[in-house]
Amino acid sequence: MKTYSPKQTDIQRRWYLVDVDGKVLGRVASQVAMVLRGKHKPTYTPHMDTGDHVIIVNASKVRLTGNKRQDKFYAWHSGYPGGFRSIIAGKLLAQKPERVIEKAVKGMLPKNKLGRAMFKKLKVYSGPTHPHQAQQPHPLEVKQPL
Repeated sequence: MKTYSPKQTDIQRRWYLVDVDGKVLGRVASQVAMVLRGKHKPTYTPHMDTGDHVIIVNASKVRLTGNKRQDKFYAWHSGYPGGFRSIIAGKLLAQKPERVIEKAVKGMLPKNKLGRAMFKKLKVYSGPTHPHQAQQPHPLEVKQPL
């Protein structure tokens, strides 16, 4: 018996719509990353991009548990002396809510060319509207604990 490996023409991509209103950030990010990688499909192959497209709406209404709104921060460095910058999660959520979800999902994808290709299939919008109606996205329910 031979091992099945999907070809680029065999990969069927679907579009999914996720409403994150009141959902916990980490749980949303992990399930979205799984769909972007293609792990929900029986044709999943680790070295190929078999995942689907994901549209996330209402990013500004995502929930952070505990004190993460005040304690969690995102940091970066410009490369120049004294170039360290950081921002608190609550402030970033108020200014650019899309970035919070993008950073969470990107951290759960592979750190290589394949991961960057998967990340391009993620579309995040802070409000309830999106310009992807023509793709006829299917709703994707994010499982939350009781």
